[in-house]
Amino acid sequence: MRRALTALALLALLPAAAAQTPTPPAAGDIRDLDTLVVTGEQPGPGLWKVTRGGHVLWILGTVTPLPKDMTWLSRQVEATIADSQEVIAPPSVSFGTELGVFRTMMLIPTALKARKNPDGKTLEEVVPADLYARWSALKARYIGRDGGVEKWRPIFAAQELYEAAIKQSGLSLKGVVQPLVEKAAKQHGVPVIEARVTLKIDDPKATLKEFADSAMDDRECFAKTLSRIETDLEAMRARGNAWAVGDIATLRTLPQGDQYRTCLEALAATGVARRLNLGDLRQRVSANWLERAQEAIARNNSTFASLPVADLLENGGLLDKLRDAGYTVEDP
Repeated sequence: MRRALTALALLALLPAAAAQTPTPPAAGDIRDLDTLVVTGEQPGPGLWKVTRGGHVLWILGTVTPLPKDMTWLSRQVEATIADSQEVIAPPSVSFGTELGVFRTMMLIPTALKARKNPDGKTLEEVVPADLYARWSALKARYIGRDGGVEKWRPIFAAQELYEAAIKQSGLSLKGVVQPLVEKAAKQHGVPVIEARVTLKIDDPKATLKEFADSAMDDRECFAKTLSRIETDLEAMRARGNAWAVGDIATLRTLPQGDQYRTCLEALAATGVARRLNLGDLRQRVSANWLERAQEAIARNNSTFASLPVADLLENGGLLDKLRDAGYTVEDP
């Protein structure tokens, strides 16, 4: 289920700031990584400060992936949450259905089928030969002899490879910030305000089947994900390290990966996505978060939120939109 329906939402929310895409190396030219990943207890970055009329919104910038063996501990964040009246959850999307747990479980076989190429085709049959050669070299290194993934659509095979490469590079995609933020909010009795866009799916089984049978041009998504694995893993480690030690200046200098935006565009172009009106989902999610943030600033003396650093540093991103609306924004 996670790799079919929910992928439409998850890809819309992950950081997607524009980046320079380096020329990918040849299939066998995969660089070893040099950057050491920090371990132990780390404070993370300082907070962005958004103010109007004496009311303040404190924003923690987050980064994914992060060093796997790092423990994040920020007394500044905990103290800020304790002094706040509300916490705004990160932007999110949920698919609402009328199904119970058992009937949802029954959808899993359909969801698993939906991630496979239509007509039983393999990756070798649906992507160009040069891309498949690069995929084969990376798959041998990070996944191994898993034949099942060869039958997946390029967009899902690429994500599987990306997750395997992250894991082997001393990094983790598991969120470390939000669980601790929610724990601190609960401990200090601070309510958490959701910033969620809910999309109603009346017939999830039919929707999954429609997706499984539909064509998708996701070769560019596949290519950009391969390029990011080939050329950007060391930069990911550097970003994770910079976040862990609170080095915002370095975070500003490092490029942000952009394959998710391309992958979202491929998903949004499918017939089922157009029928569900998902083409502007990312914009709707951002607008929903901005509305929650402005309401919270107006009613609270202090509010806490967390957002991806890529969204905070992006030209025309959420901080720029708050500036344009008349709020004062101070960097950490």
